Amino acid sequence: MIWDVEIMEKTWKKNFLNIEPYTAGEQPKNASIIKLNANECPYPPSPEVQRVISSFKSDTLRQYPSMDASPLRRAIARRLSKANGIELTEKNIFVGNGSDDVLATAFRAFFNGDKPILFPDVTYSFYPVWCELFKIDYKTVPVSDDFEIDVKGFYPENGGVVIPNPNAPTSIAVGKDFIVDLLEHNRDCVVIIDEAYVDFGCYSAVELTKRYENMLVTQTFSKSRAMAGMRIGMAIGSPDLIAMLDAVKDSYNSYPIDKLAIEAGIAAINDEAYFKEIVGRVTATRERIANELKELGFNIAKSSTNFFFAEHKSLSAREIFEHLRSRGIYVRYWDKPKISNRLRITIGTDYDMDKLVEALKELI
Repeated sequence: MIWDVEIMEKTWKKNFLNIEPYTAGEQPKNASIIKLNANECPYPPSPEVQRVISSFKSDTLRQYPSMDASPLRRAIARRLSKANGIELTEKNIFVGNGSDDVLATAFRAFFNGDKPILFPDVTYSFYPVWCELFKIDYKTVPVSDDFEIDVKGFYPENGGVVIPNPNAPTSIAVGKDFIVDLLEHNRDCVVIIDEAYVDFGCYSAVELTKRYENMLVTQTFSKSRAMAGMRIGMAIGSPDLIAMLDAVKDSYNSYPIDKLAIEAGIAAINDEAYFKEIVGRVTATRERIANELKELGFNIAKSSTNFFFAEHKSLSAREIFEHLRSRGIYVRYWDKPKISNRLRITIGTDYDMDKLVEALKELI
């Protein structure tokens, strides 16, 4: 009888999904750690968000939130219409539980053909995880030795394209001409431009969604709006694309955005002055520290994000990573092809970054 139980245990375990999950940046339990490994904003959200949270009536939580989060969609549409000089409505906007949820929904909705989808070989490491999870065939397009993306690598016939702009973890951005070229050579599939870091200094393709009905742009509240803990992501595209995202969402999770997140998201998207202030502070710190790191012997890719992709001329990335960790400073290190000697370093406060430079000088 004991033998039968053991056999049964082994049998049901064979039905487990065999997948290697995405690995996020480590979340330290010690509050004194200087955390530069998850690309979080070093500053708090808009004061308007705090006002919404303070005045929120918890009694309303007994009811479901808006099924399509239409108040938040309308607020996003108004802001992006003004910022990009185009006319968007809530039918052009989709929202989800962080941009990862939005992207996963898009993978489910649009990548169901018999041809492989394409994305760079050095890019956001969640893409291959979703492909494995949803049984999507894919191919990677090699980036150059200096991590530039070659648009011609995306010309061959495919079942879809995903490119982050700026790319992560490389921090390198492409311009409008690149994206138009990409779209002109991919008219018969969905092209996703993942703009998680776009607010820190590169071209946004949102305006092109009015010209190319097969393009979806995704963005997040986690970085430039300092709301990683609230999990709000969005997609911008043609009504046909958005309607399909809604259909997929409603097939597995009809209420992804809760009542508090909807109200806080509206407050954040409407506070343009605070948004510009925070982005300005992060980019100013980025430029100052980039110069200091170069003086210490680092090669740093031109960053259009809230992080650096850095390599030292003589010290290994692992050696630097372990030294910084011993000093209570967490950065991101991957032991992977092409990037094993690079570190991704989030832009923190001026104090955080000065402590980073101090620790690096101690080692160097």
